[in-house]
Amino acid sequence: MTRPIRFSLPFFIVSIFLAISVRVSAQKIYTVENRYDADLKVFIVENRYDADLLVYKVQNRYDADKPGLWFFVENRYDADKKIFFVQNRYDADLLIFFVENRYDAGWKNEKKVHLLLKETE
Repeated sequence: MTRPIRFSLPFFIVSIFLAISVRVSAQKIYTVENRYDADLKVFIVENRYDADLLVYKVQNRYDADKPGLWFFVENRYDADKKIFFVQNRYDADLLIFFVENRYDAGWKNEKKVHLLLKETE
């Protein structure tokens, strides 16, 4: 006779915490000159309603703490993601629109969230 597997609440909470801590959203961005060096190809749309992600450029790396708040780094090794800006929206992995207010930043198309996830050590 087999015994049913029982999960304790603390075990479940610790498991969820570890799963979340391994994958975080990348917000430190470096712009590359060559599309083949990029982790992600991005196109800037003219209308916020066409965007997958509304982006606000922050002035301090520590302010890039939620999706859509991007800090552009000067060194590629400091970046969470390397992006290349494409000229055609159909070549892009992600469509973005730059907003003027940090509180407007965030995902419009939740299906693209995986594009900015990064692995941590």
